[in-house]
Parts: sequence; C-alpha cells; structure tokens
Amino acid sequence: MAYNGYGGFNGLAGDQTETDSEAGVKITVEQDRVDFVVQQCSLSLANAVRRAMLAEIPTIAIEMVDIEKNTSVLPDEFLAHRLGLIPLDSREVAQKMQDQRKCEFCDDSCDHCAVFLRLHVKCTNQRGLNIYASDLIRISERGDKIGLPVTDRDPAGRGPVIAKIRNDQEIQIRCEARRGIAKEHAKWAPTAAIGFEYDPLNKLKHTQYWYEQSAVDEWPVNTENATWEDAEAQADVSVDLDAVPSAIFFDVEGTGVLDPDEIVEGGLDVLQAKLAEILKSLEPSQEPVNGYDGAHDDAFDASGRFTNYRPGGMTPYGATTTYGQSNGYGDF
Repeated sequence: MAYNGYGGFNGLAGDQTETDSEAGVKITVEQDRVDFVVQQCSLSLANAVRRAMLAEIPTIAIEMVDIEKNTSVLPDEFLAHRLGLIPLDSREVAQKMQDQRKCEFCDDSCDHCAVFLRLHVKCTNQRGLNIYASDLIRISERGDKIGLPVTDRDPAGRGPVIAKIRNDQEIQIRCEARRGIAKEHAKWAPTAAIGFEYDPLNKLKHTQYWYEQSAVDEWPVNTENATWEDAEAQADVSVDLDAVPSAIFFDVEGTGVLDPDEIVEGGLDVLQAKLAEILKSLEPSQEPVNGYDGAHDDAFDASGRFTNYRPGGMTPYGATTTYGQSNGYGDF
C-alpha cells in the first residue's frame, strides 16, 4: 500500500485502496531501537506521542549522592554527575515505584520511592583500576530488577566507566536513585533520540529547500521512507494547501533503561492519562457553586465581566433596560 502524500493511499498490485480512518502501524523492533510507520494519523497527535516519549515517561536515576571518601583525581561534583547518568533498569517503575515527593509511606525516602546503592572500590596495584557501573551494588531488598545498572549492552558486562583510579586511591559512595521524568532532568530520559519524519518527498511543500541548481539532486531523500509514497506522484504537481500527511515515520532509540516497545507504550499511556485529566476537569462540578451548573445563572455583562447585579438583571446596555428601571410597558 503506497501513501500518495495527499491524505490517501494508492493500491498497488493485488492491494485494495485504504479507506478507513483508523491508524495503521508498521513496526520493526531491535534491542534498543524501534522503527514504525503510522498511517491515517494527524501530525499533531503523532507529535504529541513523540514529546511524551521524549520527556514524560517515568524512569529511575541516581538523584542523591553521599560521598564518604574520594581520593581520586575526579572532583566530587564530576563524580556525582557521572553517577546520575548511569542507566538503571527502569522496567515497571511506573507501576511499582512512587514519586519521592508524593510518597504515601514516608516523609524522606523508603523502598517504595527510592533504591539505594553503594560503591566502594580501592586500587591496590600500580597498574591502576577502572570503576564500572557494574561495581554499583544495590542494597535495597527488592524482588525485581529496578535500579540495577544496565550492563548487558556491554560485551564485557561491566557497563559504562565511572572513574579511573591509581594505587592507594579510593572511592566510597552511597547513592539514592529516585523516580523522575526527563522534563525535570535529562538523566531520566528513556530515549537517546527520536527520529520523526513525514512527507519525505516534500510533495506538501512544507519545507523550502535552498539549492543552487536542483533541489532533487542536492537534497538526498530517505529512500526507505520514500518507498511508502507513490513513485508516479513524484513529478511536479500543483500543491493542495489543505492536504495533510497520512504517513508518519518514527525511529525511537532507547538508552537501555526500558525496552523499545515499553517506551512507545509508555508514551501512549502518558498521553492517555493527560487526556483523561482534561476530560475529568471538564465534567460539571457536583458542588453547588455560582456559575455554570451551580446555584444560579451567571450575571455577566456584554464585555464578559462578572457583576454584582442580580442574575438576569444585565442587558447589553448595563444593569438596566433601555427604558430605565422599567421594561417600557409598565410591568415593573
């Protein structure tokens, strides 16, 4: 099925033309990457999902660092910063961990809102020693993998290097990892990058290319994404200003803290929760209040300002009728 770039699809050999309005999805999943194409979906909705995946999926990262001993050449601040960027396993964080600032079980930190780790390494040889993420030991007693350093992407199984120390140098640290989102700090980001593209042949003319002789020759096209569009429609055609893209291409690359399918599902869950909050706020209040669906009608003037006059006593001319305090017929 080929997208024609103007809100519809052209059937290829043996295919039927796409006519329904439901979103169609094509997905390719790798270990830390997922590519998918969304069809018959508005650009605004697709971009909302992208933003949710980037910044609002809860993960866990080291937030508090208590440096008990550090005789390495790396300053305490640099060491704490590097620890904060260590990827920690965040699967099921949204279901099993609470936000530390809203924890129902403590006022400071507990196993319901934090994961505690320790690092104690000392070099006793002249060759030096590398300290890896795998040297972080989780001391919280949990039955899951939340908060464990992600090391399976490293062929040696050690994870990122935290610091390098020489003979007689020592680092002793206690860490506290908490739940958070990337909107607050990038260390909680579940993604390294998200590619987002639509209309790769620029038939909608949303992008104005600068070129010397030929935009087609000087601006390379993503050939993989372009195969979704109709090859016969690549020639110059008149532009429909009301046309909208119906095929949107995503390339989501994770950091290892979440599986790629969990990142996509998490972004959809976040967006769904936001929409639910909006719907809830739009429901009429059950409490007797002034105003809409309340104890009495609004008393707004023509400019929209609320007045102190009795409800129904306002006209476009002020607090009375055009005849003064009466209605012009002597009724009052």
